[in-house]
Amino acid sequence: MNYVLFNPHSGKGLGKEKAENYIKDCGAKSELIDMTQIGSYAEFCKGLTEEDCIYIFGGDGTLNRFINEIGDNAIGCRVYYYPAGSGNDFWADMETEGRDEPLCINKYIEELPSVFVNGKSYKFINGVGYGIDGYCCEIGDKLKAENKPVNYTSIAIKGLLFHYKPTDAVVTVDGVEHKFKKVWLTPTMFGNHYGGGMIPAPEQKRDSADKNLSVMIFAGSGKIRTLMIFPSIFKGEHVKHKKQVTVLSGREITVKFDRPTPLQIDGETVLGVTEYKAVSPAKVPQKV
Repeated sequence: MNYVLFNPHSGKGLGKEKAENYIKDCGAKSELIDMTQIGSYAEFCKGLTEEDCIYIFGGDGTLNRFINEIGDNAIGCRVYYYPAGSGNDFWADMETEGRDEPLCINKYIEELPSVFVNGKSYKFINGVGYGIDGYCCEIGDKLKAENKPVNYTSIAIKGLLFHYKPTDAVVTVDGVEHKFKKVWLTPTMFGNHYGGGMIPAPEQKRDSADKNLSVMIFAGSGKIRTLMIFPSIFKGEHVKHKKQVTVLSGREITVKFDRPTPLQIDGETVLGVTEYKAVSPAKVPQKV
């Protein structure tokens, strides 16, 4: 049996539309399920066998919730994914340009890094954003709650110019401490893309043999200079600005700000954060 799961909130209803179209085209016996009506993904998956398949239609946030609710429970069937969100950064990371069919993602969701924040731990599939990116997610969430249109680029520009204030930060990578002033961004990446197409750490690869994470620190510049450099992050060319951009890699990364700031995990917002620790899957105990 094919279980076709969709997030009705993804991509302004695109998730349901794509899921329905897939059922029409695939010709196999399928059941369409609204993911928001599933009480527990872990319980849902318990009864499935290798003869079954799960198809997920949603965005990065949809995948994030799925992997965190599944936790360390083994999934006994194949899991496929098709992008139907606003950013679709995981899909971009898979180099799926031109592909128009779901991708089997079991190997990509079995060993994932974790982030520890405000006394809780979460797995993440793309990256953890801290700084103005978290601020953008916070404002975006407020606009969505008011049924207003969300333009993250516009939010970022207004934040840079008027609303968001940079912080001082201490970034510790595998026990080595680094201090920065006037910090705008400090995302830690497992994949290559986040934030709807940004490439903060161009050399980061989720399938690298060392399973390292990369943290990018954008710091030291004023509003205008930051605004001039910021668009280049969508091509990964911001790293050319060595005075403002530093990229560090390791298996355990801790970032501490001097005041509470919003943080986002695969697009899901956490408010009032002063510190987070991201740990590579190489250091996270895996289920045997």
